[in-house]
Formats: sequence, structure tokens, C-alpha cells
Amino acid sequence: MLTLDAMAPGLVAGRWTIDPAHSEITFTVRHLMTTVRGSFPDFAGEAHIADDPFGSSARAEIQLASLDTRNADRDAHVRSPDFLDVERHPRMTFTSTGVERATVGRRARTPRFHVDGELAVRGVTRPVRLLAEYHGVSEDPWGGVRAGFTATTEISRRDFGIEFNIPLQGDKMVLGDSIAIQLEIQFVQAA
Repeated sequence: MLTLDAMAPGLVAGRWTIDPAHSEITFTVRHLMTTVRGSFPDFAGEAHIADDPFGSSARAEIQLASLDTRNADRDAHVRSPDFLDVERHPRMTFTSTGVERATVGRRARTPRFHVDGELAVRGVTRPVRLLAEYHGVSEDPWGGVRAGFTATTEISRRDFGIEFNIPLQGDKMVLGDSIAIQLEIQFVQAA
């Protein structure tokens, strides 16, 4: 069995909470021939790191009304029932179901893990797999201890019942189905 220190040097078992001021959740989606980027600045979450790193867990909640694509009209449309239906489904949640060492990027300088979980959007829950990269632990200027992670995944919006689109000539559509999600997360060790 691999120890926590061997898998994620410096990380200790216990409860860690997301610092939203130093973290971000972003996404990209194809629109015609380009990519549109957006973020969800209002979110919270925590991780429970176990002595056996594969017994660790995480949970996050994102307030969907905080959606920001830098275009107010587009944001209003994405919040509407055509897409996220924020009035009826104000939150997106992620709950982990397992952690394992990633088989990709073995030569990477930082440890990588697959974090499996359940993502709930618009009342639909689907399994997702995040590829998470551990960046280490450091003391902060305020006497706390922080750990950094990057995580990525891709989801199909149709899997969550988000079907809206505008057809173009032939079999093309205005919007792509695939949503790429990236998380830059700074956790703070709980007292």
C-alpha cells in the first residue's frame, strides 16, 4: 500500500476546505468556429484526506447563478430553462466516489490521480472522472497550511438534459456538446 506521503508529499490527513478567493472553476465550449470561456465564481467545498489516500473524499457545490462568460445577454440565456434552468436548479454539486492513481502522465513532475464522482446538474446525476494533479503544500502568511490541485474533466451537456442548439447548414450546430471543465483549487487545512 502506498502511503499518503509517498503519493502526495507534504499532504496530511484531515479536513481541507476550498479557499474560493484563490481558486477558480472555469469551462469552455465550442461556439461556431471558436471557443467560449466562462467561470463560476461562487462555490464552496471540502476534501477529507485519509491516511490511505485512496480512501479520501471530496464534495463541492457551485452556485449556477454566478455564471460569468463576460457577456450579460449570453449569461442570461445560459441561466434560462434552455440551458441551466437556474430558477429551478440553483446548484451544481460534485461528490467523489473514489480515488486512484492516474495511469496517464507517469513521468509528470507532480502526482496525478483520477477522482471519480457524481456530478448533479439540472436534477440529473451522472458519473464523471476528474484527472487531478497535486502541486504540493505550503504555509501561508497567515499561519495556515494550503494545498494546491488542478483538475480537469469533460462532460456532455446532453447527458444532463441540456439539448438546446441552433442548426446550421448540413449537420452542423452552433454549440458543441462537449464542455471542458478546469478547476484550480487551493485547499486550506482545517484547524
